[in-house]
Amino acid sequence: MNTDVIKIHSDLKGKDKVLKTADQFALYNELTGKDAMYIRLLTEETVCMVHGILDDFEADFNMESEMTQKGLVCRIRLAAEKSVDMIQEDKLLSVASSGKNENAKGIVGKIRELFRTSMQTPAITADQAGLAAIDSWYAVGISHGSPADTNVWSLMAYRSYIEQTMEPDAQERDELEKSIIARIADDVKVWLKTNSTEIVVEKLFERP
Repeated sequence: MNTDVIKIHSDLKGKDKVLKTADQFALYNELTGKDAMYIRLLTEETVCMVHGILDDFEADFNMESEMTQKGLVCRIRLAAEKSVDMIQEDKLLSVASSGKNENAKGIVGKIRELFRTSMQTPAITADQAGLAAIDSWYAVGISHGSPADTNVWSLMAYRSYIEQTMEPDAQERDELEKSIIARIADDVKVWLKTNSTEIVVEKLFERP
């Protein structure tokens, strides 16, 4: 099942329509109680990640479901074409002595920062654009086996590293435990493509 595409803006215009769609999506897929609440919470978190990314930011939002051998996989998608406003990028970062966006705290803030930085880089590969320099967390979750014009950051890979490393970073583990998305979603992927950026939040509902 695929929902219609909804426009969502950085000032959260379109949020009410998106949340109504999430409720209808849950109903259509026979998700009730806690499962329906999970869909709404993940949708709200995904939408809130666009808040404040860019001035006059606009993205396409939609949801899809697919029955697999493991159960029902639900995906929340948010995608936008890239902007090459490097002047705005410089102005935003110049206010911070570190040259980084100091608001990128917590896992959701980090994903939002990744999305924003990718949106403001020219149409070249993510590595050339210097996205790997955002922080070590990005390198931990990146998939280097993707096509030349695409990089994919995965919450599943990031979470796995934090859980398996011999000396896990306590702050990063704490961020994962506090985040609604990190606790509820099975995976979050940020696709860094040549001309666009896309966030996909996945949740599996196991069925007998």
